[in-house]
Parts: sequence; structure tokens; C-alpha cells
Amino acid sequence: MTAKRARLLIVGLVLAGTASACTPTVRLQVDPIQIYARLDADVRVRLDQELRDLLAENPNLF
Repeated sequence: MTAKRARLLIVGLVLAGTASACTPTVRLQVDPIQIYARLDADVRVRLDQELRDLLAENPNLF
């Protein structure tokens, strides 16, 4: 290996290391959401009320 090639190799490695150190990092953190249980309970109450209304309007449905 010649001295010129060795210098080019070293310069290339230094430039690659410098370029990779400047690469931006994006991190996304999502906090847990506690709305699922409340939403599920609300939907069940609404469906239960709609079912009661439907049965009151059509007593021979089932």
C-alpha cells in the first residue's frame, strides 16, 4: 500500500465517521392512552339503551 493510498483511506474513514456523527436522530415517544376503557363502557351503555328502545318498540322481535 502506498503512502498516498493510506492517507486517502484515513481521510475517507475520518470523513465517514464525521458524517455519521452528524446524522440527525428522530425519536417518537407515545404515552399510553387511558381512554379505551371509558370509550368501551360508553359504547356499551349506548348500545344497551338502543337495544332497550328497539325491544320496547317491537316486543315480538325475539
